[in-house]
Amino acid sequence: MRILVTGGAGFIGSALVRHLVLDVGAEVLNLDKLTYAGNLANLAVVDGRSNYRFAKVDICDSATVRDAMASFQPDRIYHLAAESHVDRSITGADDFIRTNVVGTFTLLQAAREYWAALPEGQRDGFRFLHVSTDEVYGSLGPDGLFTEETAYDPSSPYSASKAASDHLVVAWHRTYGLPAIISNCSNNYGPYHFPEKLIPLVILNAMHGLALPVYGDGSNVRDWLYVEDHVRALHLIGSRGRPGETYNVGGRNERRNIDVVRGICAVLDRIRPSPKPYADLISFVADRPGHDHRYAIDATKLEAELGWRAQETFETGIEKTVAWYIANEPWWRPLREKVYRGERLGIVAKVG
Repeated sequence: MRILVTGGAGFIGSALVRHLVLDVGAEVLNLDKLTYAGNLANLAVVDGRSNYRFAKVDICDSATVRDAMASFQPDRIYHLAAESHVDRSITGADDFIRTNVVGTFTLLQAAREYWAALPEGQRDGFRFLHVSTDEVYGSLGPDGLFTEETAYDPSSPYSASKAASDHLVVAWHRTYGLPAIISNCSNNYGPYHFPEKLIPLVILNAMHGLALPVYGDGSNVRDWLYVEDHVRALHLIGSRGRPGETYNVGGRNERRNIDVVRGICAVLDRIRPSPKPYADLISFVADRPGHDHRYAIDATKLEAELGWRAQETFETGIEKTVAWYIANEPWWRPLREKVYRGERLGIVAKVG
């Protein structure tokens, strides 16, 4: 089985590559542009394996993408390459439109041409999995869950760009017959998470005795999904999902942001105690513009149709995550010193 993964040096992408190479035994080609969040150190455990190869490729470069498909001859394409941080999209939306919208269009065009030229047997088995986010659905009230039928209502430049890419994938399936599938996931966390995101930022700031910033009053709710549970779902969807369908992937672990931060502090208090409780470092800061209040995924379709279940609760997953960051300073220190130091992102300057 040959699987082409885009964005395989990122957080979720590298977890997927590790799973495919080490657990599944697939032959994997990883295409990644290596932007600030792409890190080949995420893939050290598969580097040198006979069933893994890497190419530094911008998915907006149609000629290079086409060449990669033609030479590798994938049975499946798992598309994860994307700009993904909401705060960065607020002040730098152009990168999100280029990568998430134009890049997905470019990849779809190349995949369509490649798929159409395959022999009939290979063409029937080919799949294109587009990995997206629950943020395309907008914000929930205090009750209810996102389902695959929930109307799109994106709030940020990031979620709008992902919604646009989802619509392109649907159109390429309906118009051209490309056997494409979409997955929409809740918030991921786990090892190798770039430290601009809430959970790794809080872990590292706490370890350094720095303020733990919480937006607004901390009441915003997210459904948390351990990344290794997510990538198992992705390969299952790519293997057994029905073309033209969407599958929501969620951990059924809703938590308020303030409770996530307090939970991290409690784990640190226990396994890396300091003179004062880590929760003393919590600092409430001005909320993010357009901050959706609540996300929650109904994963019933994935669970019932494909038999997937999340193996980690939030408590077991966060324990593993905190322990990983404590044990892997050589991975995160260069990022904190040279790429992202923990500064506030997504602040909109006043006009006039």
